[in-house]
Amino acid sequence: MPAIKGDTRRSILDAAQRIMSRKGFSAVGITEVLSEAGVPKGSFYHFFGSKDAFGEAMLRAYFTDYLSDMDRVLAEPGLTSSERLMNYWQNWRETQSIDECQGKCLAVKLGAEVSDLSETMRLALKEGTTGIIDRLDRTITAGLEDRSIAIDGAPRDTAQALYDMWLGASVMAKIHRDIGPLDTTMTVTRQLLHR
Repeated sequence: MPAIKGDTRRSILDAAQRIMSRKGFSAVGITEVLSEAGVPKGSFYHFFGSKDAFGEAMLRAYFTDYLSDMDRVLAEPGLTSSERLMNYWQNWRETQSIDECQGKCLAVKLGAEVSDLSETMRLALKEGTTGIIDRLDRTITAGLEDRSIAIDGAPRDTAQALYDMWLGASVMAKIHRDIGPLDTTMTVTRQLLHR
């Protein structure tokens, strides 16, 4: 049974995410992605006008899925806001420490690379990471209300600092191929949230 149009496009985007989380954007050719997706070569330009448009679509699809998963973790019933946040960070630690700390996060893998290559991909990254920080901000604010979190600054500033810290720790874990930076960041996260 042939794939319907939406399924083919999604297959291409999913294959690209898997490959590019390992190799980066520039090192991956369209042929490799189409082969991984099991899609005929001529199909690419039917769905994407250029590799740049394809990269933007891939990042937007990635963040749609990521933010949906994040919403699920941060809404887990029966937990305090602090526990939800720590579950999110624990999940980050686990996903970024796999495959010799190569991780799966496209913001970590592609952030610096594509921000200089493509304005549309940079904006997709900016919107996606802003969505993450928005959710952290809301959860920290809820933690102040349920008294499971105490911070010294504004919730938005704390959310931004935590995200920046975890992003940097993920890069350092990749460089050193060691989860030490993620463990240190977990400790500092607990301190910042006064847990």
